[in-house]
Amino acid sequence: MMAADFNEPYADGEPRATVLIVEDEVLIRMLLSEALRSAGFEVIEAADADEALAVLHTSPCPDTLITDVKMPGLVDGLGLAQIVRRTQPQLKVIVTSGHAAADAATEIADAFVRKPYDLGGLVRQVRALTAPR
Repeated sequence: MMAADFNEPYADGEPRATVLIVEDEVLIRMLLSEALRSAGFEVIEAADADEALAVLHTSPCPDTLITDVKMPGLVDGLGLAQIVRRTQPQLKVIVTSGHAAADAATEIADAFVRKPYDLGGLVRQVRALTAPR
């Protein structure tokens, strides 16, 4: 992962999009969380899909979900993305992986990002998906 320009933060008073990051590698999760916060996003973190599902059932719905594919727990990132597509189809989904092929996420994700990813590029991808239309 490389640091890059994260674009300008949100202007004062502008609503901030919320991103749920699901990543079992704590350092990767921390780096991505910090990059998104620096870009003006609200961030919720989860260490696995089970924790993410609990967040989705108890918190206001985030605007975007970023999930790694390979994680411990009852459901992996692709399973989480499938559940989200069925239950919260308005939620934008970005799947990341250093192992899975992009076509594994074709039907269930708005974007696929291969690891190691460029932090700036991923932040720009989130911004593009959450931009008002």
